[in-house]
Amino acid sequence: MDLSAHSVTEIQGLYGAYTFPEKLLQKIWLRGDFDRSAAVTADGRGLTIIHPGKWNFLGGPDFKGARLRFDGGVELHGDVEVHLRVGDWDAHRHAADSAYDGVILHVILFPPGPGRVTRGAQGRELPILALLPLLHHDLEEFAADEAVEKLANRAVARIPEELGRLPADELDALLQTHAAQRWAQKVHFARLRVQRLGWESACHHAALDVLGYRYNRAPMLRVAGRWPLAEWSHSAIDPQAIYLCEGDHWSLQGVRPANHPRRRLHQYAEWMRVRPEWPAGVKVLGLKLSLAAASPSNATTTREQRRVLGLGALRSEVAQTICGGALMGTRLDNLVCDGLLPLLATVMGDQSQIKLWHHWFAGDLPPVLVTGLRRLGVFDGHLRPACHGAAQGLMGWLLAREART
Repeated sequence: MDLSAHSVTEIQGLYGAYTFPEKLLQKIWLRGDFDRSAAVTADGRGLTIIHPGKWNFLGGPDFKGARLRFDGGVELHGDVEVHLRVGDWDAHRHAADSAYDGVILHVILFPPGPGRVTRGAQGRELPILALLPLLHHDLEEFAADEAVEKLANRAVARIPEELGRLPADELDALLQTHAAQRWAQKVHFARLRVQRLGWESACHHAALDVLGYRYNRAPMLRVAGRWPLAEWSHSAIDPQAIYLCEGDHWSLQGVRPANHPRRRLHQYAEWMRVRPEWPAGVKVLGLKLSLAAASPSNATTTREQRRVLGLGALRSEVAQTICGGALMGTRLDNLVCDGLLPLLATVMGDQSQIKLWHHWFAGDLPPVLVTGLRRLGVFDGHLRPACHGAAQGLMGWLLAREART
C-alpha cells in the first residue's frame, strides 16, 4: 500500500490544531471540489480535467485512467498521484517504482516553492497542480465537513453514558458551549466566503451549496462559479442544460427524489425568476431578525423562544420574500442556519443571530443527533421541540470527543 495514504498535516485552526489527511485531498480531487476552470499547472499551462481517474485503493498511483487536456489541445491518458506536498513524491521514492511510470500529473495541496519539480522515470518532469489556491472552502471547513460526514454516515449509535449521567442543567450548558463554538466556526467560514467572493456571490454560492445537500455540494459549487448570479437573474439559465453539463459528476445513489440535483436546479431557477435580487433582500431581512433577537425576554424553552421571537412568521417570510416560495421545509431551515444567518453575522456586527440560529427549526440533521437528544430528554416534542442549536451542540461534543480519542 502507498505510504502516502497515511499522510496527514497538522494546521492551526479557529479552536486549535486540526489534522488534514491526504485521503481527504484525494476525495477533493475525485469530487472536483475546487475551481477546475482556473486550474493551471506550476509551469503555467492551463489544464482541463476531462476525467479525474478511478480511485485506486491498492498499490500504485492514487488514480488510474485519468484524462487530462493541457494548453494547446494536448490530451493525455494516464495516472494521477496525490500528495500534500511536492516533496512527498521523492520521500516515497516513486520515481524508482515502475508502478508510477504512467503518472501524468502530480496533484498537491500546498503550492511548490520556486524551482521545485517532480521527476518520474528517467528524469521525466511531471506537471504539478496545487489545489490550495483553487479550493471552494477553507481547509478547516473541509476537515470539519469531513468529520460531520463520517458522523452522519454511521448507524444511529447509543449516546455515551457520560452524557446521560449529567444533570439537566449541566447537559444544557455543555450543549450550549459546543453549539456556540459551532456557530463561531460557521460565521468564520462565512466571513471567508464573503471576503473571497463579495456579498452577492457569497449568497449565491451558499444557496447552491445548501441545495446540493450532502452528496452534491461540489458540483453545485462548480455550477455557482460557472454560472454567476447575474446570469440566473436575467433568466438566461437552462437548468436542464446545466444539469447535463456536469454529466456523471452528480451523485445520485441514495439521493431522495426531492433532493435530486436536477430538481434542485429547477427550484433555484424558479427562485431566481421570482426573486432575482434576493441577496439584497437578505440584508433587509437581517435588520428585522436582529431586532427580533435583541428583544428582551424571560423565555427559557425553545417553544417559548419561538413564540417570543416569532420564528414561525419569520420562517414564512424567508420562504416568500427571499426564496419566492420556491424553497420550503427542512432545506429552507438549512439555508437559514447554514447559509443566511452566518452570512448576516459577518455584516451585522453583532451576535444577535445566534439566538435565532439556536432555536430555529432543526432542518436536515443526521439521525444520530435527533434520536440521541430525544433519548437524553433534550427534545421532548412539546416545550423542547427539535431545534438546530442543540443538535449542533451534540454534534460539536461528538466531534470533540472523537478528536480527543
